[in-house]
Amino acid sequence: MLPSIPGISHTASGNFFLIAGPCIIENERMPFEIAEVLAGISQRLNIPLIFKASYRKSNRSRIDSFTGIGDLEGLEILKAVGSSFGIPVITDIHQPEEAALAAEHVDVLQIPAFLCRQTDLLLAAGATGKAVNIKKGQFLSAEAMGFAIEKVRSSGRGQVMLTERGSMFGYSDLVVDIRNIPWMQAHGVPVIADITHSLQQPNQAGGVSGGLPGLITTMGRAAVAAGADGIFIETHPNPPAALSDGANMLPLDQLEALLMSLVRIRKAL
Repeated sequence: MLPSIPGISHTASGNFFLIAGPCIIENERMPFEIAEVLAGISQRLNIPLIFKASYRKSNRSRIDSFTGIGDLEGLEILKAVGSSFGIPVITDIHQPEEAALAAEHVDVLQIPAFLCRQTDLLLAAGATGKAVNIKKGQFLSAEAMGFAIEKVRSSGRGQVMLTERGSMFGYSDLVVDIRNIPWMQAHGVPVIADITHSLQQPNQAGGVSGGLPGLITTMGRAAVAAGADGIFIETHPNPPAALSDGANMLPLDQLEALLMSLVRIRKAL
């Protein structure tokens, strides 16, 4: 099921769609370099692409964690990336008042997992008329996400999508219940598997999340085999040097090989 978003081709060869990009905009140059690589891969493998980057990160453990280069600067870069490569773009919003401004610059608004029950935020996102991707809270069931969908739809008519990104397992780990993919699809919306955030190991002693990037391929194969409509991957040219979430990102030069293997699984279905 492809989402109804301008720039997403509904004549694609039955592939999953891809949401990919860096965790956050670190500077003006990097998003364009990553988007150029992603656009090339997307064309070669015939995978519909949505470019992802946060213009600001609000959910940080430490006061000194990097949160962005400036809201308007980040949003303008996202808009320019979409225009330059002819691809839709997505970014997170954290407060209701951010929705309208972000909607002027991007094609899809994303609700972070920790905020998926925030009624005012969901209503504001829906009211923009943009597509909305709601990440399932690490503390919620697939069934409960139906209420989040209702909130967005009550204030707007844009496409709603859900993303599975794992459930808390103790204090410092996540596990993925693959059953959530068909269970959330039962709500009648596209379901995306976030195969990088679902490998986070949050709440580490140093205040910076850890991760298990060596399992990204395994997680991706499981998600595609389970019938996920889309795959979400954060990627970076040099994850150890990334300013946010580097511990669970995929190196950019490994992305095409991973996607090729996932496309083969999709075709086998």
